[in-house]
Amino acid sequence: MSCFPLYYHPLYSEGLDRSSRFPVDRYRLLADRLSVLDLDGKIDTKLPRLATREEILLVHDEDFVDRFLSGALSEKEVRRIGLRPWKKEIVPRTLRLVGGALDGLEDVLSGKPIAGNMAGGTHHAFRAEGSGYCIFNDLAICAEVALGRTGVSRILVLDLDVHQGDGTAEIFADDDRVFTLSLHGKNNFPFRKKRSDLDLGFEDATEDEEYLSSLSQVLEKMSGENFDLVFFQAGVDGLKSDQLGLLHLSREGLRRRNEQVFAWRKKFDLPLLIFMGGGYANPIDDTVDAFCDLFLAAAEESV
Repeated sequence: MSCFPLYYHPLYSEGLDRSSRFPVDRYRLLADRLSVLDLDGKIDTKLPRLATREEILLVHDEDFVDRFLSGALSEKEVRRIGLRPWKKEIVPRTLRLVGGALDGLEDVLSGKPIAGNMAGGTHHAFRAEGSGYCIFNDLAICAEVALGRTGVSRILVLDLDVHQGDGTAEIFADDDRVFTLSLHGKNNFPFRKKRSDLDLGFEDATEDEEYLSSLSQVLEKMSGENFDLVFFQAGVDGLKSDQLGLLHLSREGLRRRNEQVFAWRKKFDLPLLIFMGGGYANPIDDTVDAFCDLFLAAAEESV
C-alpha cells in the first residue's frame, strides 16, 4: 500500500514559547489526533531534516538569513514577525519547518502523488524580512529547488489561506515559471496586498456556497494552464470560529474545498505538496479537526 508522507517534528510546537499569542499547541495536538484517527496506517509520519543555509539563500537575502541564524534580528524585525517571546529553539524549529517542506518536495518529485508538511505555508515572508508569523518562505524555497530539477518548468502556488500570500506574490512577481493564485479575505491581513497572478478577495462573513463556487471557477480557469507541480497552501483559518479569519466557512465547507483541489489534481495527474497554513480557531479543536480532515483526505488520495 502506498502511504501519504507527512512530516512532523516536536519542535513545531516546542520551538515556540507557550506565552505567545500564536496557537503553539496545534501541531502537537494534530499529530496526536492523527495517530489515533489513522486506523489503516495510510499516513507515514516522518521526521524532517534541517534545511541548509544554502537552500534558504536561493530565495532570501544573505544578511537577513545570517542575522536570524545568529539571533541578531532587530526588535522591530522580531515584532513584525510575531511569535514572541522567542526561544533559542526558534532557529532549529524554522530550519526543520523548511526542511519538512523540502523533504515532502523530494517525495513528490520522486513519484509520490501527494506529500505534506504538518506546518509551514509561510507565505508572508519576503526576501529580506519576515512578517505575520513567517520567517522564511518555504513555498518560495521549494519552488526554487524544484525549478532546478529536470522536468519542472512551471509551478502553481494555490494559496487558500484566508490571508493573502503577499510574500510569495512579491517574490515571484516577475517570474513566469511560478503562477501565484490567492483566494483570501478581502479586508483581512495583509492590509496592503501585493499582486498575485490571480487574486480573489472575499467579503467578510462569506459562506460555503459562494466560496466553493468561486473556487470551482478558478480551478476551471487553471485547467487551461500547463503546470508540472502544485503547491497547496491549505490554511483552515477561513473557519467561522477562527479568531483571525472573518469568513464564515464551515468544517464541511473546508472538506469540500479540499475535495475540489484533490479532484482537480487527480484529473491532470499533477504531483501536489501540502503546506499547512494558518488556523487560529477558538476553540483550538476546530482548527485541529479541520487539519485532520485535510491530511486524512490526502492520505485517501495517496492510495
